[in-house]
Amino acid sequence: MALAIRGSWTILLANELFSRWFAPATGDDNLLTRLPELDVVVAQRRLSEGSRYELNVERRVKGRTVVLEVVLIAVSDGRIQIEARDDQKRRRAEYMLDSYARMAEKNLRDLEQEKARVERLLLNLMPRAVLQEMREFGTVSPQRFATATALMLDFVDFSEMAVARDPAALVAELNDIFSAFDRISEMFGCERIKTNGDSYMAVCGLPEPADDHAANVAHAALRMRGYIDRRNRSNSNQWRCRIGIASGPLVGSIVGVNKYVYDVFGPAVNLAARLEKLAAPMEILVSQATADQLGSALVCASRDVCTVKGFGSTRIFELLGPGGTPR
Repeated sequence: MALAIRGSWTILLANELFSRWFAPATGDDNLLTRLPELDVVVAQRRLSEGSRYELNVERRVKGRTVVLEVVLIAVSDGRIQIEARDDQKRRRAEYMLDSYARMAEKNLRDLEQEKARVERLLLNLMPRAVLQEMREFGTVSPQRFATATALMLDFVDFSEMAVARDPAALVAELNDIFSAFDRISEMFGCERIKTNGDSYMAVCGLPEPADDHAANVAHAALRMRGYIDRRNRSNSNQWRCRIGIASGPLVGSIVGVNKYVYDVFGPAVNLAARLEKLAAPMEILVSQATADQLGSALVCASRDVCTVKGFGSTRIFELLGPGGTPR
């Protein structure tokens, strides 16, 4: 810092750092000789108006060129206060702050992407409503649903396919099929609960209640079978599925501690699994409770009364399709 007389620009005093940066070029200790870059006319006008006059200059300091920010301020008694600071330090600080800000923004974006990835993974394990409950309360209470519809599907001769075919290609095909099933389930308001090998399980009516849960599952099953039909027409590998559908009480809950999943239990799940085992290739069997809820929009053909493990004598129906259209 330094003080000078306004008008004559005579230096009254200067500290050591100012003298080192702006050493006098001649014996005349004048600000104009120390700071030849100063625009006298502009400086006089701004100081007369009570404004600051600022400029940046370059100086060689210890063998390196530094950019100095110089500020002139009018003070009392016709004097001028001259302040100088190393502008490169400020710029470096600003650059570091900008770098930290950019790093923080990038970390925030990465965190948001990671949160979205984790959410997608969790939504593969549980319905969105269950995930929301876990976020809010840290736990999920088992829920009993008076009536919902479950779908169980698996493929015929999958074990033989797994032995005879390239495992990578088989898994890739199965992944394509299950991905299509997921989209179909979502289309009809169903929730895919889990896959286990070649089996696929979906429900409707939980955790969000749905009055038309039986019709939603039936439409999804028909669309899944139609997808397999179309795929087989253009694919040398032939996939044939069996589907069982049943309606009734269900319980939904998180199962496990470290590797938890959302699962459903109850008579409807058990009966759907039994019907799937009884179904012929590319056949959809439904329980009487499901058939009773479908009404006239979807046609079911009554099958013989069968003895079903755990359920005794049970009337079974085959789901044909909309308006009785053959499959």
